[in-house]
Amino acid sequence: MQPARSSWLLVAVFCLAEAASMAGFALVPSLLPKLSSQWRLSATQAGWLSGFFFLGYLLAVPVLVSLTDRMDARRVYLASAAVGGLAQAGFAAFADGLVGALGWWWLAGLGLAGTYMPGLKALTDRLPVAVQSRGTAFYTATFGVGAGLSYLWVELLQSLLPWRTLFVVGAAGSLLAVVLVWLGVAAGSVAARRGGMREHWSSVMRERRILAYCGGYFGHNWELFGFRAWLVAYLSWQQAHRPDVWTSMPGLVAAGATFLAVPASVLGNEGAHRWGRRRWLTRVMPLSCVLALLVSLSGDLPRALLVGLLLVYAMSMNLDSAALTAGVLTETAVDQRGTALALYSSVGFAGGLLGPVVFGVAVDACGGPGSVGWTAGFVTLAGGVAFGRWAIGRIERSPAGPA
Repeated sequence: MQPARSSWLLVAVFCLAEAASMAGFALVPSLLPKLSSQWRLSATQAGWLSGFFFLGYLLAVPVLVSLTDRMDARRVYLASAAVGGLAQAGFAAFADGLVGALGWWWLAGLGLAGTYMPGLKALTDRLPVAVQSRGTAFYTATFGVGAGLSYLWVELLQSLLPWRTLFVVGAAGSLLAVVLVWLGVAAGSVAARRGGMREHWSSVMRERRILAYCGGYFGHNWELFGFRAWLVAYLSWQQAHRPDVWTSMPGLVAAGATFLAVPASVLGNEGAHRWGRRRWLTRVMPLSCVLALLVSLSGDLPRALLVGLLLVYAMSMNLDSAALTAGVLTETAVDQRGTALALYSSVGFAGGLLGPVVFGVAVDACGGPGSVGWTAGFVTLAGGVAFGRWAIGRIERSPAGPA
């Protein structure tokens, strides 16, 4: 275990690497209006393009994260960050339509599958128990920092550089993450594993409290990634429909909305510490649901009020993030955390896949991009987080007792 000072240095290294590995995270959502126009995509097809990233994540994460129970998670992280960089470089070089773009963006999602949760596992394996919860909160909050920085730099550079060059820049961020973890994190060992992979999965699947957190994470990611996938496109439509300075740079609004995930996630974890995890989650998730419904009806508001409401909503949907992830970690034996995180990520990012797709289907079903279509899209986000709240409510019926 690490002394306090070196522990927080380790947290800083992993957070910096996470932000760097996510440099290309917002490329497709930010460029969705441009790519949709160039490749003549429907809203449903655009939703698939955004969501396909999470299909790669979903398919890879059960293998890659559970693998960290048998080998040092650092090794998984390094290989996966390299794959993510390769995928973005491949997108830049070869994507010339929906089918090709889906393949490369899927591979980029696989890269995230081997960096996000394996990075958390590598970090917590090296931290004292007393530091793990807050280290987890900072690490998960950095997901928002990385995503926000991605929206920001893509917005600032997309008028200056061809979109293919932007993907090359994203690939360079993944390479930087490899260098940071390679040089800044020492190789480690893994404790002797009790039982085989089947026994670990069977044990984790029997834990109703873990399953409840997985369901909560499914709803959280449905809402979060549906919102992030469509926010730039929505604000671009608002700007075309009624130009205003507040919607003239939608990528900056998206970056601000994403940066707000950081304080919201950290504050959410502190709130869970103070008032109890289940009690906190069952309060903040309905709040997010109500705000989603308000956003769905707010298309005709003055643009300053609309942007303000979107930012408040963006913050609310992250009040549950670190609390959910820390909950899974505290409910799981140390030698089974990789398997538990694999299940948690698989279920959660299935929501990340479906949220953008269902949003796009709803838009198309209600006449395409327009007032009614966008209303329907945001209502689907409310439905996602409502399911998450229902799942968390199952904790109180668990034999393990209240959280």
